[in-house]
Amino acid sequence: MKKLVVLTGAGISAESGISTFRDSNGLWEQYDVNDVATHEAWYRNRALVTRFYNERRKQLLTVQPNYGHIGLKELEQWFRVTVITQNVDNLHEKAGSSHIIHLHGELTKVCSENNTGMVYELTPDKYEVKIGDTAEDGAQLRPFIVFFNEPVPMIETAVKECEDADIFAIIGTSMNVYPAASLIHYTPAGIPIFLIDPKEVNVQHDNVHIIQDVASSGVKQLINILKEKYL
Repeated sequence: MKKLVVLTGAGISAESGISTFRDSNGLWEQYDVNDVATHEAWYRNRALVTRFYNERRKQLLTVQPNYGHIGLKELEQWFRVTVITQNVDNLHEKAGSSHIIHLHGELTKVCSENNTGMVYELTPDKYEVKIGDTAEDGAQLRPFIVFFNEPVPMIETAVKECEDADIFAIIGTSMNVYPAASLIHYTPAGIPIFLIDPKEVNVQHDNVHIIQDVASSGVKQLINILKEKYL
């Protein structure tokens, strides 16, 4: 089986009803990133940051994967698929994908504010975190999210997956967020690259096949192309 590595961003979950951050009416128009998604914001106002991510978890309980997610699971019938996602939702997990790398953390988990390796899984019936909820080390529980300007612990793992790819696909990301956007440059020279997005995305790379469509129908097209060319 050929190895297919897929980088996904907020666009793949938009059709499921999860707000993107950068588009018009996105979360960054409702919230200042500096107030809810930075290390400094956490220590300045833990209550606001905690409330923001509680709201994101509550929304997550109401949404389901769309065919963009489901199609990637279906591709496992014919390819070894690794999903590298910038998203913090669990829709790839709900769709059943077997190998998922979360670059920016996971909404369904929390960790100690003093030790991000001390991680706890939240359950749907207990998704809300309160100030005063603590980890085993006695520290406040914080979102298991990579805040802006924090290191991205899984980037090296993602790089290794990209270096071993036979096919690379990009779905629903502006390719403006680093280090995730740099992953395309770690793929082997000459491999086919597919980009699915309804908007024009500037990708400085050779051999990119553009599918200008939303994720659900774009993934349907991708499946047909890959089956025709590589099976």
